[in-house]
Amino acid sequence: MTLAKWTIGLMAGMSMLALTAQADAGEVRVTVAEYSAKTGPYFEAVKKEFEAANPGITVKFEVVPWDVLLQKLTTDITAGTNADLSIIGTRWLIDFVQQDVAEPLDGYIKPDFKDRFIDTFLSPSIMDGKTYGLPIAASARAMYYNKELFEKAGIANPPETWTELQEDARKIKALGSGTFGFGLQGKEIETDVYYYYAMWSQGTEILNKDGTSGLGTPGALEAAKLYKSMIDEGLTEPGVTSNNREDVQNLFKQGKVGMMITAPFLSNQIKDEAPNLKYGVAAIPAGPTGARGTYGVTDSIIMFKNSKNKDEAWKLLDFLFTTEQRAKFTQGEGFLPVNKEEAKMDYYVNNADLAAFTALLPDARFAPVIPGWEEVAQITSDAMQKIYLGGDPEAGLKEAADKANAVLKK
Repeated sequence: MTLAKWTIGLMAGMSMLALTAQADAGEVRVTVAEYSAKTGPYFEAVKKEFEAANPGITVKFEVVPWDVLLQKLTTDITAGTNADLSIIGTRWLIDFVQQDVAEPLDGYIKPDFKDRFIDTFLSPSIMDGKTYGLPIAASARAMYYNKELFEKAGIANPPETWTELQEDARKIKALGSGTFGFGLQGKEIETDVYYYYAMWSQGTEILNKDGTSGLGTPGALEAAKLYKSMIDEGLTEPGVTSNNREDVQNLFKQGKVGMMITAPFLSNQIKDEAPNLKYGVAAIPAGPTGARGTYGVTDSIIMFKNSKNKDEAWKLLDFLFTTEQRAKFTQGEGFLPVNKEEAKMDYYVNNADLAAFTALLPDARFAPVIPGWEEVAQITSDAMQKIYLGGDPEAGLKEAADKANAVLKK
C-alpha cells in the first residue's frame, strides 16, 4: 500500500470513528423559561462555550414562555418526552417530587459545590433532606416610583404606608395627562402575589398556623377592600384584569404610572428601554400595625429521573453554576445573586437598586411548599379578578377560602 493510500485509509477510518463518537455522544436537552429577550441569546452562548469545553456532549436548549411552561412540562412528562433538565418555579417542585419525576442531586453535589450558594436561596429546593433543584434565578419585590411624577405632584418621599400610597396616588391622578397613581396587575402570573403584598401588611399570612387558608381572615378582607377601593376611585390604571405584570411594567417605563411593585429586573429594562426615566426603589408600604412583606422568589433547575444522560447533564449544571456564568445570567436578567462569590462583585455592592431589594429579604415570604399550591394560587387569582371587576370582596373571599381549604385537605 502506498503512503498516500494508507493516509487516505487512515483519515477515512478516523472520520468513521468521529461519526460513531458523535452518534454515541450524550445530548443534553434543557427546557428554559423565557425571562426576557436576553434569555435565548445567553443560553445560545452557553451552548457554544460548553460544547467547546466538553467535546462529545451536545446541548439543546428550548426556550418556553413562562405562561405556558407548566402546561408544557406536564404534557411532556405525561408523554415521557420531557427534557433532561428544566427550569421550573420552585413552588412546583413538591408536586414533581411527589410524582417521582425529579432526580435527587445529592450524589453529584460535593461540599465545595454546595458552598457556592447563599443558603437562603438553596434551601427551598431541599425536601426531606434531599436536594432536588438548584436556584437558577432569585428575586424579591419592591416598589418602584416615578420621581418626575412625584415632583410634579408635590410628593417629597415614597409612601411608608398604604394610606400614604393612596394619598399620593390621588395627587398623581390629579395631574391628568393619562397618568395613574398605582399600577395594579390583575392577569396571569403573580396576580395572587400582588394581592399578598396588601394582605401581609395587614398581618395576615397565606396559610394560617393550622394549615388552613388565610383568605378567610379579617386582614385578607381589608386587603381586598383596599385594592377594590383604589380601582373604584380611579387610582389605578383602567382595565386592571386585562393587564399582566409586563403590561404594568410597560406603563411604568412609559412614565404613565406613579408607583408599582415588581422585581429587580425592571431596573435593567428601564436602562435599556427608558434610560431617561427618573425613578427610585423603595420598600413595599406597611399596614396599620407596621407589618409589611415582600415576595421572595426562586426558580430552580431540576434533573428529571428518566434522563438517559445524567452525568452529561450534571456537567452542564456545574458549568451553569460557576461564578462567571452566574454573573452573566444574573446581571443580564436583573436578578439577585445566588452565588456567594458573585454577591461580592462591585456590580451588586455598588448598585443602589439591588441594595434596596436585598434590604427587604429579611421580610421575604416564599410561596408555601405544599402539594396543590398552584391550584390554591389560581383560586386566589380568580377570586381577586372577580373582586376587581366589581364583585363583593367578602363573598368572593369566603368562596375562595372554602375552595382553597378543600384543596389543602387533600
